[in-house]
Amino acid sequence: QVQLVESGGGLVQAGGSLRLSCSASGIISAIYTMGWYRQAPGKDRELVATISSGLITDYGDSVKGRFTISADNAKNTVYLQMNSLKPEDTGVYYCNGRYNYGTYWGQGTQVTVSS
Repeated sequence: QVQLVESGGGLVQAGGSLRLSCSASGIISAIYTMGWYRQAPGKDRELVATISSGLITDYGDSVKGRFTISADNAKNTVYLQMNSLKPEDTGVYYCNGRYNYGTYWGQGTQVTVSS
């Protein structure tokens, strides 16, 4: 089993920045893909960014150039640096971990961007 705990959400004005963290605990495989997804009210959950254990990254089109995902494998932690935030970035951000033995989700952290 893997537990994913997010932190770093909050309220920020448009144009501001936030950094989210996701710490994984439990039985952690050296091979993984971890990432962030978000869900706004009334909308489907969508990809924000992912990073593999080989440090290959992928981003949703709406966040390219503004968000950066990174990983500290020694700490089993993934970060999401969010810059130039827009009101449409508002939503619950979920950490996701995909391992060869299963897929896991965190409980989510709220990000609210005011205009």
